[in-house]
Amino acid sequence: MSDRKKDHINFALDARTDKNEADTRFYYEPLLAAHHKGEFEPFSFAGKEMKLPIWVSSMTGGTQEAGTINRNLAQACGEFGMGMGLGSCRALLESDEYLADFDIRKYMGNEVPLYANLGIAQIEKLVAKKEEEKAEQLTRKLDADGLIIHVNPLQEAFQPEGDSINVPPVETIMAFIQNTGLRVIVKEVGQGMGPESLRQLMKLPIEAIEFGALGGTNFTKLELSRRKDKRSSYFASFGNIGHTASEMTEFVNKISEKYPLKCRQVIISGGISNVIDGYYLTRISKVKSVFGMASAFLEHARYDYNTLKEFVEQLKNGLGVAMQYLVPKENPNH
Repeated sequence: MSDRKKDHINFALDARTDKNEADTRFYYEPLLAAHHKGEFEPFSFAGKEMKLPIWVSSMTGGTQEAGTINRNLAQACGEFGMGMGLGSCRALLESDEYLADFDIRKYMGNEVPLYANLGIAQIEKLVAKKEEEKAEQLTRKLDADGLIIHVNPLQEAFQPEGDSINVPPVETIMAFIQNTGLRVIVKEVGQGMGPESLRQLMKLPIEAIEFGALGGTNFTKLELSRRKDKRSSYFASFGNIGHTASEMTEFVNKISEKYPLKCRQVIISGGISNVIDGYYLTRISKVKSVFGMASAFLEHARYDYNTLKEFVEQLKNGLGVAMQYLVPKENPNH
Protein backbone atom coordinates (compact mmCIF):
# COMPACT_ATOMS: atom_id res chain seq x y z
CA MET A 1 0.00 0.00 0.00
CA SER A 2 2.70 2.49 1.01
CA ASP A 3 4.71 1.79 -2.17
CA ARG A 4 1.66 2.32 -4.33
CA LYS A 5 0.82 5.61 -2.62
CA LYS A 6 4.41 6.73 -2.95
CA ASP A 7 4.30 5.98 -6.67
CA HIS A 8 1.13 8.04 -6.99
CA ILE A 9 2.87 11.04 -5.43
CA ASN A 10 6.06 10.63 -7.45
CA PHE A 11 4.31 10.20 -10.80
CA ALA A 12 1.30 12.48 -10.36
CA LEU A 13 2.75 15.46 -12.22
CA ASP A 14 4.12 13.34 -15.08
CA ALA A 15 0.74 11.62 -15.49
CA ARG A 16 -1.19 14.79 -16.29
CA THR A 17 -2.88 14.95 -19.72
CA ASP A 18 -3.17 18.22 -21.58
CA LYS A 19 -6.68 18.89 -22.86
CA ASN A 20 -5.28 19.23 -26.38
CA GLU A 21 -4.21 15.58 -26.19
CA ALA A 22 -7.75 14.32 -25.62
CA ASP A 23 -8.97 11.57 -27.95
CA THR A 24 -12.32 12.95 -29.06
CA ARG A 25 -13.45 9.91 -31.05
CA PHE A 26 -15.22 8.25 -28.10
CA TYR A 27 -17.66 8.73 -25.32
CA TYR A 28 -16.01 7.26 -22.23
CA GLU A 29 -18.70 5.50 -20.17
CA PRO A 30 -17.15 4.19 -16.91
CA LEU A 31 -20.40 3.34 -15.10
CA LEU A 32 -22.13 0.96 -17.48
CA ALA A 33 -20.02 -2.22 -17.53
CA ALA A 34 -17.79 -4.43 -15.41
CA HIS A 35 -14.30 -5.35 -16.54
CA HIS A 36 -14.16 -7.64 -19.55
CA LYS A 37 -13.84 -11.34 -18.63
CA GLY A 38 -11.44 -12.15 -21.45
CA GLU A 39 -13.87 -14.23 -23.53
CA PHE A 40 -14.67 -13.12 -27.08
CA GLU A 41 -17.59 -14.36 -29.16
CA PRO A 42 -16.44 -16.29 -32.25
CA PHE A 43 -17.42 -14.82 -35.62
CA SER A 44 -17.07 -15.90 -39.24
CA PHE A 45 -14.57 -14.12 -41.47
CA ALA A 46 -12.79 -15.04 -44.69
CA GLY A 47 -14.37 -18.46 -44.71
CA LYS A 48 -13.39 -19.61 -41.23
CA GLU A 49 -13.94 -18.64 -37.60
CA MET A 50 -12.07 -15.98 -35.62
CA LYS A 51 -12.25 -14.84 -32.00
CA LEU A 52 -10.19 -11.64 -31.97
CA PRO A 53 -10.91 -9.09 -34.75
CA ILE A 54 -7.22 -9.01 -35.65
CA TRP A 55 -5.56 -10.06 -38.90
CA VAL A 56 -1.86 -10.92 -39.14
CA SER A 57 -0.09 -10.23 -42.44
CA SER A 58 3.52 -11.35 -42.54
CA MET A 59 5.78 -9.74 -45.08
CA THR A 60 8.54 -12.06 -46.15
CA GLY A 61 9.79 -15.57 -46.77
CA GLY A 62 12.87 -17.43 -47.91
CA THR A 63 15.15 -16.84 -44.94
CA GLN A 64 15.67 -18.68 -41.67
CA GLU A 65 14.30 -15.70 -39.75
CA ALA A 66 11.18 -15.58 -41.91
CA GLY A 67 10.44 -19.22 -41.14
CA THR A 68 10.66 -18.53 -37.40
CA ILE A 69 8.44 -15.47 -37.75
CA ASN A 70 5.75 -17.32 -39.70
CA ARG A 71 5.71 -20.27 -37.32
CA ASN A 72 5.38 -18.02 -34.27
CA LEU A 73 2.62 -15.99 -35.91
CA ALA A 74 0.75 -19.13 -36.92
CA GLN A 75 0.88 -20.50 -33.39
CA ALA A 76 -0.47 -17.22 -32.01
CA CYS A 77 -3.29 -17.18 -34.57
CA GLY A 78 -4.33 -20.67 -33.55
CA GLU A 79 -4.14 -19.93 -29.82
CA PHE A 80 -5.96 -16.59 -29.90
CA GLY A 81 -8.30 -17.04 -32.88
CA MET A 82 -6.81 -14.59 -35.36
CA GLY A 83 -6.58 -14.74 -39.17
CA MET A 84 -3.34 -14.71 -41.14
CA GLY A 85 -2.11 -13.84 -44.59
CA LEU A 86 1.29 -15.10 -45.69
CA GLY A 87 3.96 -12.95 -47.30
CA SER A 88 4.49 -13.29 -51.05
CA CYS A 89 4.59 -16.96 -52.05
CA ARG A 90 5.96 -16.22 -55.51
CA ALA A 91 9.03 -18.38 -54.98
CA LEU A 92 6.81 -21.44 -54.44
CA LEU A 93 5.34 -21.23 -57.95
CA GLU A 94 8.55 -22.71 -59.37
CA SER A 95 10.29 -24.45 -56.46
CA ASP A 96 9.66 -25.95 -53.02
CA GLU A 97 13.02 -24.73 -51.71
CA TYR A 98 11.38 -22.33 -49.27
CA LEU A 99 8.22 -24.34 -48.63
CA ALA A 100 9.07 -24.90 -44.96
CA ASP A 101 8.94 -21.14 -44.35
CA PHE A 102 5.32 -21.00 -45.50
CA ASP A 103 3.97 -24.45 -44.58
CA ILE A 104 2.49 -23.39 -41.25
CA ARG A 105 -1.08 -24.72 -41.14
CA LYS A 106 0.00 -27.42 -38.66
CA TYR A 107 1.04 -24.72 -36.19
CA MET A 108 -2.27 -22.85 -36.26
CA GLY A 109 -4.89 -25.56 -36.70
CA ASN A 110 -7.78 -25.64 -39.16
CA GLU A 111 -10.28 -23.40 -37.37
CA VAL A 112 -8.84 -19.98 -38.28
CA PRO A 113 -8.33 -18.49 -41.77
CA LEU A 114 -4.97 -18.75 -43.55
CA TYR A 115 -4.36 -17.20 -46.98
CA ALA A 116 -1.51 -17.63 -49.44
CA ASN A 117 -0.23 -14.55 -51.30
CA LEU A 118 0.78 -13.66 -54.86
CA GLY A 119 1.35 -10.30 -56.55
CA ILE A 120 -0.83 -8.91 -59.32
CA ALA A 121 2.10 -9.19 -61.78
CA GLN A 122 2.30 -12.95 -61.16
CA ILE A 123 -1.48 -13.32 -61.45
CA GLU A 124 -1.43 -11.38 -64.73
CA LYS A 125 1.11 -13.82 -66.15
CA LEU A 126 -0.86 -16.85 -64.96
CA VAL A 127 -4.04 -15.50 -66.54
CA ALA A 128 -2.27 -14.69 -69.82
CA LYS A 129 -0.90 -18.24 -70.04
CA LYS A 130 -4.16 -19.80 -68.75
CA GLU A 131 -2.20 -21.28 -65.86
CA GLU A 132 -4.48 -20.22 -63.02
CA GLU A 133 -4.34 -23.80 -61.73
CA LYS A 134 -0.79 -23.06 -60.50
CA ALA A 135 -2.27 -20.64 -57.98
CA GLU A 136 -4.81 -23.28 -56.97
CA GLN A 137 -2.05 -25.87 -56.56
CA LEU A 138 -0.04 -23.44 -54.43
CA THR A 139 -3.02 -22.77 -52.21
CA ARG A 140 -3.71 -26.50 -51.75
CA LYS A 141 -0.04 -27.21 -51.06
CA LEU A 142 -0.14 -24.75 -48.15
CA ASP A 143 -3.55 -25.99 -46.96
CA ALA A 144 -4.67 -22.36 -47.20
CA ASP A 145 -8.28 -21.20 -47.36
CA GLY A 146 -7.70 -18.88 -50.29
CA LEU A 147 -5.33 -16.44 -51.96
CA ILE A 148 -4.39 -12.85 -51.28
CA ILE A 149 -3.58 -10.87 -54.42
CA HIS A 150 -1.44 -7.89 -53.56
CA VAL A 151 -1.77 -4.97 -55.96
CA ASN A 152 1.42 -2.88 -56.06
CA PRO A 153 1.92 -0.86 -59.25
CA LEU A 154 4.02 1.83 -57.58
CA GLN A 155 6.23 -0.72 -55.85
CA GLU A 156 6.80 -2.55 -59.13
CA ALA A 157 7.50 0.72 -60.93
CA PHE A 158 10.33 1.66 -58.59
CA GLN A 159 11.65 -1.78 -57.65
CA PRO A 160 15.02 -2.41 -59.34
CA GLU A 161 13.81 -5.91 -60.30
CA GLY A 162 10.17 -4.85 -60.73
CA ASP A 163 7.69 -6.47 -63.11
CA SER A 164 5.71 -4.54 -65.69
CA ILE A 165 1.93 -4.48 -65.18
CA ASN A 166 0.38 -4.55 -68.66
CA VAL A 167 -3.31 -4.94 -67.84
CA PRO A 168 -5.42 -2.89 -65.40
CA PRO A 169 -5.35 -4.95 -62.17
CA VAL A 170 -9.13 -5.01 -61.81
CA GLU A 171 -9.41 -6.71 -65.21
CA THR A 172 -6.81 -9.30 -64.21
CA ILE A 173 -8.62 -9.97 -60.93
CA MET A 174 -11.95 -10.36 -62.74
CA ALA A 175 -10.45 -12.86 -65.17
CA PHE A 176 -8.73 -14.78 -62.39
CA ILE A 177 -11.81 -15.24 -60.21
CA GLN A 178 -13.83 -16.31 -63.24
CA ASN A 179 -11.38 -19.12 -63.90
CA THR A 180 -10.75 -20.40 -60.38
CA GLY A 181 -12.77 -21.50 -57.41
CA LEU A 182 -10.47 -19.81 -54.91
CA ARG A 183 -11.54 -17.40 -52.21
CA VAL A 184 -9.68 -14.18 -53.00
CA ILE A 185 -8.61 -11.24 -50.85
CA VAL A 186 -7.21 -8.17 -52.61
CA LYS A 187 -4.80 -5.86 -50.79
CA GLU A 188 -2.51 -2.91 -51.42
CA VAL A 189 1.01 -2.79 -49.97
CA GLY A 190 1.27 0.47 -48.05
CA GLN A 191 -0.49 3.23 -49.95
CA GLY A 192 -4.10 2.13 -49.90
CA MET A 193 -6.71 2.67 -52.62
CA GLY A 194 -9.00 5.46 -53.73
CA PRO A 195 -12.81 5.27 -53.77
CA GLU A 196 -13.22 4.13 -57.38
CA SER A 197 -10.74 1.27 -56.97
CA LEU A 198 -12.59 0.20 -53.83
CA ARG A 199 -15.97 0.45 -55.54
CA GLN A 200 -14.79 -1.68 -58.47
CA LEU A 201 -13.43 -4.33 -56.09
CA MET A 202 -16.52 -4.40 -53.90
CA LYS A 203 -18.64 -5.17 -56.99
CA LEU A 204 -16.69 -8.40 -57.47
CA PRO A 205 -17.37 -11.73 -55.69
CA ILE A 206 -14.15 -11.61 -53.69
CA GLU A 207 -13.87 -12.62 -50.06
CA ALA A 208 -12.47 -9.37 -48.63
CA ILE A 209 -10.35 -6.28 -49.26
CA GLU A 210 -7.29 -5.51 -47.16
CA PHE A 211 -6.49 -1.80 -47.10
CA GLY A 212 -2.68 -1.80 -46.79
CA ALA A 213 -3.21 1.91 -46.23
CA LEU A 214 -0.75 4.79 -46.06
CA GLY A 215 0.80 5.06 -42.61
CA GLY A 216 2.34 1.62 -42.15
CA THR A 217 5.17 -0.08 -44.02
CA ASN A 218 5.34 1.58 -47.44
CA PHE A 219 6.87 -0.67 -50.08
CA THR A 220 7.32 2.16 -52.57
CA LYS A 221 9.60 3.90 -50.08
CA LEU A 222 11.27 0.59 -49.31
CA GLU A 223 12.09 -0.04 -52.97
CA LEU A 224 13.27 3.52 -53.54
CA SER A 225 15.71 3.11 -50.66
CA ARG A 226 17.09 -0.02 -52.36
CA ARG A 227 17.90 1.77 -55.62
CA LYS A 228 21.59 2.39 -56.20
CA ASP A 229 21.16 5.13 -58.80
CA LYS A 230 20.63 8.82 -58.10
CA ARG A 231 17.19 8.83 -59.74
CA SER A 232 15.53 7.61 -56.54
CA SER A 233 15.54 11.16 -55.17
CA TYR A 234 13.42 12.30 -58.12
CA PHE A 235 10.71 9.79 -57.23
CA ALA A 236 10.74 10.11 -53.43
CA SER A 237 7.49 12.09 -53.39
CA PHE A 238 5.60 9.02 -54.66
CA GLY A 239 6.11 7.47 -51.24
CA ASN A 240 3.74 10.07 -49.78
CA ILE A 241 0.88 9.29 -52.19
CA GLY A 242 -2.08 7.28 -50.96
CA HIS A 243 -4.96 7.04 -48.52
CA THR A 244 -5.02 6.43 -44.77
CA ALA A 245 -7.01 3.67 -43.07
CA SER A 246 -9.40 6.25 -41.65
CA GLU A 247 -9.99 7.78 -45.08
CA MET A 248 -10.50 4.36 -46.67
CA THR A 249 -13.01 3.37 -43.99
CA GLU A 250 -15.02 6.45 -44.90
CA PHE A 251 -14.80 5.53 -48.59
CA VAL A 252 -16.08 2.01 -47.89
CA ASN A 253 -18.91 3.27 -45.68
CA LYS A 254 -20.16 5.62 -48.41
CA ILE A 255 -19.84 2.95 -51.10
CA SER A 256 -21.70 0.38 -48.99
CA GLU A 257 -24.62 2.77 -48.50
CA LYS A 258 -24.89 3.73 -52.17
CA TYR A 259 -24.23 0.61 -54.27
CA PRO A 260 -25.23 -3.07 -54.32
CA LEU A 261 -22.07 -4.98 -53.44
CA LYS A 262 -20.81 -8.56 -53.53
CA CYS A 263 -17.84 -7.98 -51.21
CA ARG A 264 -18.73 -6.74 -47.73
CA GLN A 265 -15.68 -7.71 -45.66
CA VAL A 266 -12.57 -5.58 -45.09
CA ILE A 267 -9.27 -5.87 -43.25
CA ILE A 268 -8.40 -2.40 -42.00
CA SER A 269 -4.61 -2.22 -42.07
CA GLY A 270 -1.88 0.33 -42.64
CA GLY A 271 -0.78 2.61 -39.82
CA ILE A 272 -2.81 0.80 -37.15
CA SER A 273 -0.28 1.06 -34.33
CA ASN A 274 -2.50 0.48 -31.30
CA VAL A 275 -5.68 -1.26 -30.18
CA ILE A 276 -7.74 1.91 -29.87
CA ASP A 277 -7.19 2.90 -33.51
CA GLY A 278 -8.12 -0.57 -34.71
CA TYR A 279 -11.11 -0.80 -32.38
CA TYR A 280 -12.43 2.58 -33.49
CA LEU A 281 -12.23 1.91 -37.22
CA THR A 282 -13.80 -1.56 -36.98
CA ARG A 283 -16.62 -0.17 -34.85
CA ILE A 284 -17.48 2.64 -37.26
CA SER A 285 -17.17 0.40 -40.33
CA LYS A 286 -20.52 -0.34 -41.96
CA VAL A 287 -19.26 -3.66 -43.36
CA LYS A 288 -17.82 -6.62 -41.46
CA SER A 289 -14.24 -5.74 -40.55
CA VAL A 290 -11.14 -6.76 -38.64
CA PHE A 291 -7.91 -4.81 -38.26
CA GLY A 292 -4.29 -5.63 -39.00
CA MET A 293 -1.06 -4.56 -37.27
CA ALA A 294 1.59 -6.32 -39.33
CA SER A 295 4.74 -4.43 -38.30
CA ALA A 296 4.05 -4.73 -34.59
CA PHE A 297 3.45 -8.47 -34.93
CA LEU A 298 6.61 -8.96 -36.94
CA GLU A 299 8.66 -7.12 -34.37
CA HIS A 300 7.52 -9.42 -31.56
CA ALA A 301 7.49 -12.62 -33.65
CA ARG A 302 11.22 -12.40 -34.41
CA TYR A 303 12.12 -13.77 -30.99
CA ASP A 304 10.76 -16.61 -28.88
CA TYR A 305 7.08 -17.46 -28.93
CA ASN A 306 6.49 -16.27 -25.36
CA THR A 307 7.47 -12.72 -26.38
CA LEU A 308 4.82 -12.75 -29.09
CA LYS A 309 2.25 -14.38 -26.81
CA GLU A 310 2.70 -11.67 -24.19
CA PHE A 311 2.17 -9.01 -26.87
CA VAL A 312 -1.06 -10.63 -28.10
CA GLU A 313 -2.30 -10.96 -24.53
CA GLN A 314 -1.84 -7.20 -24.17
CA LEU A 315 -3.79 -6.60 -27.38
CA LYS A 316 -6.56 -8.89 -26.17
CA ASN A 317 -6.78 -7.17 -22.78
CA GLY A 318 -6.79 -3.74 -24.41
CA LEU A 319 -9.61 -4.77 -26.72
CA GLY A 320 -11.61 -5.97 -23.74
CA VAL A 321 -11.24 -2.62 -21.98
CA ALA A 322 -12.16 -0.69 -25.12
CA MET A 323 -15.26 -2.81 -25.73
CA GLN A 324 -16.58 -2.22 -22.21
CA TYR A 325 -16.00 1.51 -21.83
CA LEU A 326 -15.49 3.29 -25.17
CA VAL A 327 -18.44 4.22 -27.40
CA PRO A 328 -17.48 5.71 -30.80
CA LYS A 329 -19.06 9.08 -31.57
CA GLU A 330 -20.91 9.59 -34.82
CA ASN A 331 -19.32 13.03 -35.18
CA PRO A 332 -16.00 12.75 -33.33
CA ASN A 333 -15.02 16.39 -33.90
CA HIS A 334 -17.99 17.68 -31.96
